[in-house]
Amino acid sequence: MPTWLVKTEPSTYGFADLQREKKTVWSGVANNAALLHLRQIRKGDAIFVYHTGDEKAVVALAMAVSDSYPDPKEKDPKLAVFDIAPVRALKKQVTLAQIKADKRFKEFGLVKISRLSVMPVPPEIEAALMKLAGE
Repeated sequence: MPTWLVKTEPSTYGFADLQREKKTVWSGVANNAALLHLRQIRKGDAIFVYHTGDEKAVVALAMAVSDSYPDPKEKDPKLAVFDIAPVRALKKQVTLAQIKADKRFKEFGLVKISRLSVMPVPPEIEAALMKLAGE
């Protein structure tokens, strides 16, 4: 199953909010490239949660609990959402500074296309992130 990374501003909606709610609709993505990725998300896919803003770190694991589907709150059929549930916080957050300093991540979307809010995580990047997180 594929693994993805989604970005969120923790002051707006962070992993703690997802833990409290136990499930939410991941919405608000409008960038065409991010939507292309979001539309590929399927139930059971693993998700890394990245906090933007002051934190700038991969902080947690979550899971897609639905396939992506058209956003029912929007009239534009190209806008998509999916349902997400928390799995757990990482043992150690993996900061953007750590990622940028590690040459294994030089081709990773978080480094190359930093504004993208939804991106695939290749298996070798997933393994490296988990190792840095102490998992």
